Amino acid sequence: MAEGARIAFPASATVTDLSSARVVPWYIWSSVLAVTSTTVGLYWDISWHIGIGRDTFWTPAHLAIQLGAVITGLSCGYLILHTTFAADAYAKEGSVRIWGMHGPLGAFIAAWGGFCMLTSAPFDNWWHASFGLDITILSPPHVVLIVGIFVMGLGGLILTTSEVNRSTGRLHDNYSRLLLYSGSLLLCLLFMLGYEYVGDQTLMHSAIYYRVLGMTAPIVLVGIGRASGGRWAATAMATIYTVLWLAGNWIFPLFPAQAKLGPVFTPITHMVPLGFPVVVLPGAIVLDLVLNWFSDRGDTWKATAAGAGFLAASLAINWPFGYFLMSRYARNWVFAMNEFGYNMPPSQYHLAWTLRRYETSTTEFWIGIVIAFGATILSVRTGMLWGDWMRRIRR
Repeated sequence: MAEGARIAFPASATVTDLSSARVVPWYIWSSVLAVTSTTVGLYWDISWHIGIGRDTFWTPAHLAIQLGAVITGLSCGYLILHTTFAADAYAKEGSVRIWGMHGPLGAFIAAWGGFCMLTSAPFDNWWHASFGLDITILSPPHVVLIVGIFVMGLGGLILTTSEVNRSTGRLHDNYSRLLLYSGSLLLCLLFMLGYEYVGDQTLMHSAIYYRVLGMTAPIVLVGIGRASGGRWAATAMATIYTVLWLAGNWIFPLFPAQAKLGPVFTPITHMVPLGFPVVVLPGAIVLDLVLNWFSDRGDTWKATAAGAGFLAASLAINWPFGYFLMSRYARNWVFAMNEFGYNMPPSQYHLAWTLRRYETSTTEFWIGIVIAFGATILSVRTGMLWGDWMRRIRR
């Protein structure tokens, strides 16, 4: 709770003053820019590993990732210092007090995430110098980086949500759009984290694919959608995610590249895209339909119905779409099923065009589907609780 002098008008005036503003403040734009830079950088880094191989910390992809941390640190640090030391009673009224400093809750969280990201850079260099090059996603320095990225993103979401909750009119709509855009970037980050499963189209007939999809997507779609207050928020986020991922799929191959690590089995002439985006839009539409139609029902009932609908829609669309992606009709620039990394021998190309089962038996597959059903319901319910909590944020 802020300790500065309180302003001499009722709390309701805060909303009035905010709604009269015409522009989104600079620190919200900085937060959005930081998460965008980091997300693009992470996509770029995965593509770099697939097509070029790790070189040094000073690759453009690494710099784009860390640029997000620098922007976050500078903007949030300035915002906290300004709120703490400037004679601005209104700013302190909308802040929290941590270690004697005043600032928005999201600024403190995002700054901590940015610090973790910057810390991971020398840690990663030391790790590779000591243990050699690797492309492991969950190595210790990468875990520090991943934690930092998600904490930074969470701080940005909280920073934007607090403004959504304290504004009305056109400004409220602008904040909500930025919140949905940031949510779509979080969805991109989660799918990159689970890229080994949801990024592998050969697993589209395996239960593990739907388990990972059900654990990751609904919590973001429902949570941020609920916080934004939009009736079709999940659909909007899934659409933005799809457009952004397709843009990466089609733009990255326009840039020349060459493998720098051996052995090189597939000659590389351009940046390698990460493949067609996860088809999450049908499930998102079902989430919005169910949650809108049954808005008067209890949350547990809605979570069960929405989770079942999301999983059913995902299976109904992705299962036959998997056959298409394995066919020769998907081996083009649109679907990118003919793109391979430098370490893929031509003799193994057929493996990328063959559906396979992650599970070893039919019984194990159906147990996995049941687990996916429960995980999806739990993800929806968690998203609802998260969204309700975010809707109460005012500082």
